[in-house]
Amino acid sequence: MRPHNAALPHGTHAVSYREGRFWQPDVTVATIVVRDGRLLVVEERVDGRLVLNQPAGHLEPDESLTDAALRETREETGWDVRLTAFVGAYQWKAETGRHYLRFAFSAEPERHDSSRALDTGIERALWMTPAELDAARDRHRSPLVWRAVADHLAGRRHPLTMVQHLA
Repeated sequence: MRPHNAALPHGTHAVSYREGRFWQPDVTVATIVVRDGRLLVVEERVDGRLVLNQPAGHLEPDESLTDAALRETREETGWDVRLTAFVGAYQWKAETGRHYLRFAFSAEPERHDSSRALDTGIERALWMTPAELDAARDRHRSPLVWRAVADHLAGRRHPLTMVQHLA
């Protein structure tokens, strides 16, 4: 952590709410869906590269985190799921300099609509074993993918009531 009075590199400015400047990370959700020991993942095209991710995406205005997780899962995979637990919150800074704050949930699949068109950029949804997903780490969209899965596999589950939406 930078001491309050430490100099910043030339050309950079501190972001401080005291000065009316705010740092705002991208808030995202991700859903870890398990069926018969396999994880629901998506292959998506990002900057021309085919990467693996959980069903995940950005929180929309006035949307609860849990509603966002359900919506993103449906839009990216065609699956309706039931959230069962909150896995964790993860903060990550990408090489681009963008900051992400991801909220991950565990879920069980309920219904699949194979006629539903998948979100733009999503090539397909597939089921992978944890070992297959782990072996494909070079294709993960970010380190957040495996970290949330590893926490889920380790039994890290918290009640959904830990995530509150006050309307």
